[in-house]
Amino acid sequence: MRSTRATAAVARLNQRSEGHLYLMVLTGSGQFMLRERIDGVDKVLSEALSLDDFVRFVDATGPQKVHRITKNDAAFAKQLVRKS
Repeated sequence: MRSTRATAAVARLNQRSEGHLYLMVLTGSGQFMLRERIDGVDKVLSEALSLDDFVRFVDATGPQKVHRITKNDAAFAKQLVRKS
């Protein structure tokens, strides 16, 4: 199903955003829209977007997940920097 990526992106956004409910709307032309439900009323957050644009938009919306970096990853990244 085409909308699986979009559904997963909205589910990730809802997990990151405590107290907010985001919804995905699929238009008749196959475009995707993002809405936020506030007090039973849907607020439109995006215009109709293609699948790839919609997933990028949803991933950039809301609080971002902080990626953990291990000591080994930090040491490896430090080694990759060119010495001047």
